[in-house]
Amino acid sequence: MNLAKQTGYDPKALSMAGFKAADNILSSWGCTAQQSQNILKISSTSYHKFKANPEKTNLSDDQLERVSYLLNMHQALRIVFSNPANVNGFMSMKNNNDYFAGRTPLEIISSGKFGDLYEVGKRIDALRGGLWG
Repeated sequence: MNLAKQTGYDPKALSMAGFKAADNILSSWGCTAQQSQNILKISSTSYHKFKANPEKTNLSDDQLERVSYLLNMHQALRIVFSNPANVNGFMSMKNNNDYFAGRTPLEIISSGKFGDLYEVGKRIDALRGGLWG
């Protein structure tokens, strides 16, 4: 699936906007550069190049899909919590339900595995009463 073709957006513009949004969200969650690189599946070189020169951003469909998951999680957290400290802090809070087993959502998605991003996203969406795929 080619997200740029599907959405009708210019691939460069989509990559640049997506990277900036994801980087802002990940920063607000307290991610390190390494965690952000793992979550987005971006090399250290590309990550720092994109931060320094956003117009050079070129994301793959997989990376754009990861951005989409992050945007959806952030929006769900904004719906669930009215306090910005909770919106931004939730991802670093230990969670004791069965899936998280005392880990933070950020610990899990920092693995860089797409399945972990999906599972955490599904559970965050459920907090707002969503019916994620």
